[in-house]
Amino acid sequence: MGHSNVEIKATCSDHKKVREFLKSKSADFKGIDHQIDTYFKVNSGRLKLREGNIENNLIYYERENKEGPKESKFIFIKCEPNSELKNILIKTNGVLVVVDKKREIYFIENVKFHIDTVENLGTFIEIEAIDKDGSIGKDKLQTQCQEYMKLLDISENDLISCSYSDLILNIG
Repeated sequence: MGHSNVEIKATCSDHKKVREFLKSKSADFKGIDHQIDTYFKVNSGRLKLREGNIENNLIYYERENKEGPKESKFIFIKCEPNSELKNILIKTNGVLVVVDKKREIYFIENVKFHIDTVENLGTFIEIEAIDKDGSIGKDKLQTQCQEYMKLLDISENDLISCSYSDLILNIG
């Protein structure tokens, strides 16, 4: 099933401040997930298998690499942990890169917040305004993302235009 969202990713040196803000807004804390994202070699877009203790999905997505709120189109399916799917994808596509992170997951209505600590990269925050059924629209998602950027005091200099996978590939 296809979804769309508008998201930002930014460096974040003060996770405590973000947690306090989310708590003050009565955000729904889903937990801390240790996630291993295996990105596979594909002709277009990105294909990753996310293996975690909360989220386990095969995700295909297309998104521009640009700073600021950006739209992402994606399709995902839930996967069983420790299935043979990973082995099939490795044999058929090959591995591009692996991202290992600890992720705190919060929600305020349709907006998902990630507080991430990514191995070999550092600490980040992601804000994803999600439209599961097309009822919200891109403009509203964009506005939500920008409002939370202001509330969390995320500056333009903190924004990251690409995915963690790109950042890891660039340091390797």
